[in-house]
Amino acid sequence: MIFRQLFEPVSSTYTYLLGCEETGQAVLVDPVINSIERDLEEVSRLGMKLAYTVDTHIHADHITSALELKNKVGSQIVTPAMERLDCTDLGIEEGVPFQVGSIRLDPMHTPGHTDGHFAYVFQDRIFTGDALLIEGCGRTDFQNGDSETLYRSVKEKLFALPDDYLVYPAHDYKQRRVSTIAQEKDRNERLNKEISLGEFQRIMENLNLPYPKFIDYAVPGNQQCGVCPSDLPEKLKEYCEQMSFSQQG
Repeated sequence: MIFRQLFEPVSSTYTYLLGCEETGQAVLVDPVINSIERDLEEVSRLGMKLAYTVDTHIHADHITSALELKNKVGSQIVTPAMERLDCTDLGIEEGVPFQVGSIRLDPMHTPGHTDGHFAYVFQDRIFTGDALLIEGCGRTDFQNGDSETLYRSVKEKLFALPDDYLVYPAHDYKQRRVSTIAQEKDRNERLNKEISLGEFQRIMENLNLPYPKFIDYAVPGNQQCGVCPSDLPEKLKEYCEQMSFSQQG
C-alpha cells in the first residue's frame, strides 16, 4: 500500500494520496487547487498515474483541484452522488464500495457539517473530512449543517468503528496529523463519550465563529468541481494560486 498525507497551509487542509502498486493507479482524497503541482509531482515520484480524485463534501474553505486535475491528467471526479453535481464522473453512495485496484474505500454518509458529507473507511483508517476533527469537529451553521445530525453521525457511525482505527481529518490547525477512534471518544472536547446531545448543541450554538472568509467563493466554485472565480479579491488569491509544498507524512 502507498499512502501519503499532504498538508496545504493556507486552509490547513490535508490531502491523502493512495496508490495501488499492482495497477500503478493513484487516488487523491480532498485535493486542493493551489497544490496541484505538488500533488502531481508526488504521484509521478511514486511512479503512479492519477486515476481519481475523491472529495468528502463541498468545501467552504478551499477550492478542490478535481476539475483542474481532470483537465491536466484525465483523472475522474468522484463526489457524493446526493450532491448531484453535473461535473461528477462517479457518484459515491453509502454501502457501495469504491474500488481502484487494491484500493477500497467504503463510503459512510456522515451529515451534520454539511448535509452531503461523506467519510471514507480505508483498511484500518478513516478519512473523516470535517465531520470529526482531532479533538474537535466542523461547524454546523452553514450549508444545511445541523448539530443534532452531526452528533448522531459521529456517535452512531464513526464511534461505532473499532477503537484502534486511525482518524485522518480534512483539517488540523495545530499541526496534529492523526488520531484514533478511542482517543476521540476520550479527548474530543465537543464529542467525547461523556457529552450529551444537549451539551453538544449548546457548545455549537455558542462557538461565536466569524463568517467564513472564503465561503462565498469556495461553495459555488466547488459545486463546479473546482472553479476559481475571476473576481477573487487580492487578499484571497492565495487560496487559488498554485503553490508547491513538500510537507508530507
